[in-house]
Amino acid sequence: MVNMKNFLELGISETFNHTLRENGITEATPIQEKAIPVIMSGKDIIGQAKTGTGKTLAFVLPILEKIDPESSDVQALIVAPTRELALQITTEIKKMLVQREDINVLAIYGGQDVAQQLRKLKGNTHIVVATPGRLLDHIRRETIDLSNLSTIVLDEADQMLYFGFLYDIEDILDETPDSKQTMLFSATMPKDIKKLAKRYMDEPQMIQVQSEEVTVDTIEQRVIETTDRAKPDALRFVMDRDQPFLAVIFCRTKVRVSKLYDNLKGLGYNCAELHGDIPQAKRERVMKSFREAKIQYLIATDVAARGLDVDGVTHVFNFDIPEDVESYIHRIGRTGRAGGSGLAITFVAAKDEKHLEEIEKTLGAPIQRQIIEQPMIKNVDENGKPVQKPAPKKSSEYRQRDSREGSRSGSRNDSRNSSRNDNNRSFNKPSNKKSSTKQGQQRRGR
Repeated sequence: MVNMKNFLELGISETFNHTLRENGITEATPIQEKAIPVIMSGKDIIGQAKTGTGKTLAFVLPILEKIDPESSDVQALIVAPTRELALQITTEIKKMLVQREDINVLAIYGGQDVAQQLRKLKGNTHIVVATPGRLLDHIRRETIDLSNLSTIVLDEADQMLYFGFLYDIEDILDETPDSKQTMLFSATMPKDIKKLAKRYMDEPQMIQVQSEEVTVDTIEQRVIETTDRAKPDALRFVMDRDQPFLAVIFCRTKVRVSKLYDNLKGLGYNCAELHGDIPQAKRERVMKSFREAKIQYLIATDVAARGLDVDGVTHVFNFDIPEDVESYIHRIGRTGRAGGSGLAITFVAAKDEKHLEEIEKTLGAPIQRQIIEQPMIKNVDENGKPVQKPAPKKSSEYRQRDSREGSRSGSRNDSRNSSRNDNNRSFNKPSNKKSSTKQGQQRRGR
């Protein structure tokens, strides 16, 4: 058993220790224990750690300790790939400032009122959390002064690379003082990230945290073996059977997200899509509606759902199995939050078996297989209009279930359809999913 250090031993002041205890945090995680002393010493660091390891507090706490509230300069800059992650980091910082109202933090991202951002930037803003696109806008307008910056953090650098922000990050770094402390956090270390670190960092100390034993005790996991062609029918069958309160459906690509969204939306399901080509203002509205349970099903890519932390998610559906174990853990972790229970169902075709074997190897146990004799339920034609197909003979299990619920299925379906219509008023217009890739890239992080 490893004895975790408390934050006082790591050099964090009693003021912030008190706030940590108020939030139920008394011991440092491995990444915090390793990174905080190095950051406090002023050295550049590269932290290789996965989502959920506590890396945000690993860099936030030392930054807060070093802020000079008497100065009106921007002293720390945290760059994140998505608006959602930027807001999540900002929220974490604000939680730590309940006893330090003399320190100010500002989130900068696309979709906000620019005039309001300008007013706040003219005030005493000590910490800026920003997405690359909007930050570059302010730099080019000369509406943000980074000349006295002492610390910069590049969080989830591999995801910024995935989004095509490499050149933006280089432009941002070129506008900062050479004397600053630079921190880079990334789950993986692609070649371009290593080149970036070599060019812009001063003898960085590498901090790696090995993946801990995965704890998914509160999440029931199942695998449904099917074919790629039959996945939509299998998914809808399980959705109708389980009736999730809130569910996240993961697809591997933006194209597959949009295709599945058209399918489910055409059949009247209360759903929305979330991926990098969705305008950020709309992404914000979608996330707000999902948090308020006005949307029942959120169909998303891995990157778009990073930082998604919504209470009440009862189900996660892996429509496409993730290609790495870390993504699988991150996905299913969207349910079973705060000690609650959750259900994660992964649809696996024959070509997915190697990915499934790797996941099971890491988990240390096979995932329960569930065989369904699925009916050929509603599908959609090439124009997205519902088509009713005849259902084959059901297994005894589902005949028995139908006999129990048959008397109330009509009223329940009527109620559900009515609810879908009510909740979807603001989503009835089909979104334009044919916007060019170039347009999508311009919207990311802006």
